Amino acid sequence: MAQMSPTTEELVKFWLDKAVEWGQATTLTSQQDVCLHLQKLKAFLQHICQKLQHMSTTVAMRMFPLVGQLFGRLCWNPYVIADEESQRSLLQCLWCLYSTEPQNTVELKANNWIRNLLRHLISEEESSTVSTFLQSVVYISEDEYHSSLVKDMVLSLVTELRGKYRDGIHISGRSPSDRLRSLSVLCVPLVTHPEAAPLIHALLMSPEFGQKGTLSTEFLEAVSNALLKKKLILPEQGVMGLWLCSLQSLEDATLHLIDSSLSDQHLTSLDMEHLIMDSLLPKASAFHPSIFLIVNDIFRTLLLESNGDFVLLRLIKMFTCCFLQSFLLVEAKEKLPLKAFFPHNPQSLVMALLMLPSDVPPQAWQQHTEWISHSLKRAVEGQESAGSGQDLFESWFLLVRCGDWVDIAAQHLTASQSEPSEALLWLLAFYHHPNNESQQRTDSLVAARDVCDQLKVLFSSTSPSLLHLEKFFGRAAAGSQHRHTAPLIQQLFVNFVLFSDGGHTVAKEAVQAVRLGSNRTLVMKA
Repeated sequence: MAQMSPTTEELVKFWLDKAVEWGQATTLTSQQDVCLHLQKLKAFLQHICQKLQHMSTTVAMRMFPLVGQLFGRLCWNPYVIADEESQRSLLQCLWCLYSTEPQNTVELKANNWIRNLLRHLISEEESSTVSTFLQSVVYISEDEYHSSLVKDMVLSLVTELRGKYRDGIHISGRSPSDRLRSLSVLCVPLVTHPEAAPLIHALLMSPEFGQKGTLSTEFLEAVSNALLKKKLILPEQGVMGLWLCSLQSLEDATLHLIDSSLSDQHLTSLDMEHLIMDSLLPKASAFHPSIFLIVNDIFRTLLLESNGDFVLLRLIKMFTCCFLQSFLLVEAKEKLPLKAFFPHNPQSLVMALLMLPSDVPPQAWQQHTEWISHSLKRAVEGQESAGSGQDLFESWFLLVRCGDWVDIAAQHLTASQSEPSEALLWLLAFYHHPNNESQQRTDSLVAARDVCDQLKVLFSSTSPSLLHLEKFFGRAAAGSQHRHTAPLIQQLFVNFVLFSDGGHTVAKEAVQAVRLGSNRTLVMKA
C-alpha cells in the first residue's frame, strides 16, 4: 500500500520540531543536522510560499497557526540564513505574510513581527544571527557578509518584482498594487543601504507606481529624505519617477535647493549653477513639463512672499538658464514644444526672451531688447486695462526668469553715447515695479532717465573718481522717490562702472580703498 504524503500542516509541525531541536545551531551535532536537512527544508519553504501567496495573513495564520513560530526560529538559525536559497525563500514567505493594510490585531502584530525580523537579519550587532554564524565560519568579514546579505535580499525581491510583469502578465495571486505597497513598506529600513538601490529603483519604475497609493507614504518619504541627505544614489530615471508620482518629494527637493542657495550669501554664480544642475531639477524639468510647472509654482509663491528678494530672483534666473541648457540637449523626438512649459505667455515673446545673448550678434542686442520691451509693454497695457493682475504677474514672472535681457538693457543704457532708449528704460522700470502701484513704475522711469543723464555727464569728465560717485549716489539717495527707485538706480550705477569709459578706473580705486581699509562708505557692495 502506497504511503500517503504528509499534509502541509504536518510538514509545518515537522519542521517546527526540527527548528526547536536545532535552536541557534550552537553545537556541532545541530550544525551537521541542519546541513543534512537543508535541501529538504528549501523545498518545503518553496512549497509553503506557494500556498501563502494566495491567501491573506489572517487566513494563513488560521490554516497554519504554527508557521509564524517556524519562520521566526529559522530566521534565528545562522546556518539556515547563511544559505542563499533558504534565505531568499524565507524572505518571500515573510513578504507573503505582510499585510498592506492590516484589518485586525493579528495582522498588525504580524506586520510588527516581520519588521523586527528584517531588522534582526540586517543588524550588525554582535548578538545578531549573522555575527553568531561568522564567529564559527570566518572565511569572510562581517561587513562583507552584511553587504552580501542585503544584495541577496535585493536580488530576490527585484527578481520577484520583475517577474510580476513579465510579458505584461501578473503571475501572483495578489493584486500588483497590494504587492508593491507591502514590499515598499518592507523596504523602508533598507533605503540607506547602497545595495538596496536597485530594488528601490525597480519599485519607482514599476508600471503600477503611477496609481495613487501604490507605494507607501513612509517609503516615499524615506527615499526622498535619503536622496536629499546624499545617503541614497539612484539612476536619474528613478529620481524623476519619484518626483512625477510624489508631489511632496518634488516640493522637498525644490525647497532644499532654494534653502541651500539662499543660506550661502557668498555663493558665486558658478557655484549656484553647479548646485542647481546637481539637483537634477533642470534636467527633469526639460523632460517633464509638469515638474517644470510645479517648481515654478514654488518659485512664484516664494517670490510673492519675499517681495522680490534679490538672491531669490538670481536663483530663479539661474534655474531657467540651467533648464534651457538641459532642454537644448533633449533629442528632437523627445522634445516637447515650449508652450507646454510656458502656457501663460505669448510664444513669440517666450522665444525672444529664451534666446541667449551669445546666440545674437552684439550689434543686434539693442534691437532685440527693444523688440522684447515693445512686445511686453503691449501685453502689459492690455492686462492693466482688463484689470487682470494674474496675467500681469505672469508677464513679469517671465521677465524675471529670463533676466539676461534686462541686464543687456541696463548695459546698453550705460554704454551708449546716444539718448537713453525709452523702450529700454521702460523694460528696467517694469522689471523693478511690475504693478505700477502708486505710480512707482512711472516714477522709476523718470528717475532712471535722470540718473542716466547725470551719470553720462559725470563720466564725460576727464577723470571721474570714486569721490565723485559717492557724492552723486548720496544726492540720488536723498531724492523723495529713492525708496522705490533705489534698486533700479543701483543697477544702472553698477553697469556704468562696469561698461562705460572711465568706469574701470573708479572700480580699481574702490578695490584699492577696500584693501587699504578705507573707512569711507563705498557705494557698491556687490
